Amino acid sequence: MRYLHTMLRVHKLDAALKFYVDALGLKEVRRIDSEKGRFTLVFLGAPDDDAIIAQSPATRGAPVVELTYNWDEEKYGEDRFFGHLAYEVDDIYATCERLMKLGITINRPPRDGNMAFIRSPDLHSIELLQKGEPKPAQEPWASMPNVGHW
Repeated sequence: MRYLHTMLRVHKLDAALKFYVDALGLKEVRRIDSEKGRFTLVFLGAPDDDAIIAQSPATRGAPVVELTYNWDEEKYGEDRFFGHLAYEVDDIYATCERLMKLGITINRPPRDGNMAFIRSPDLHSIELLQKGEPKPAQEPWASMPNVGHW
């Protein structure tokens, strides 16, 4: 397992970038604008991680902070500004199966062979991402419904 990122929701992207980039000195390493999803993701790396970032695949890279800006205003409440932790796993299906056997609910099953969400006992969301290419869809995951929220 490899730690990937922490996602934080932001109301004002410009103000957030001024804080994280201008004040803290983080660097923008990747940006995704989704017209369909109506959001922008900005990934920020620490200056001391430049070498790791340069060696890493563009899709996941070094440990970063992900700022998520939803174009349409949303009310989260303070408890939902923290988004999730993300970890890359060698086999998403085997990982989810092992977690289920331990009594952990898979809130968002890996239907796509790539991504799943679980929650900690304190209700923190944790994203699990398949290392490398997504696995082919397979049962029971492909038809498993979401449970609760993440």
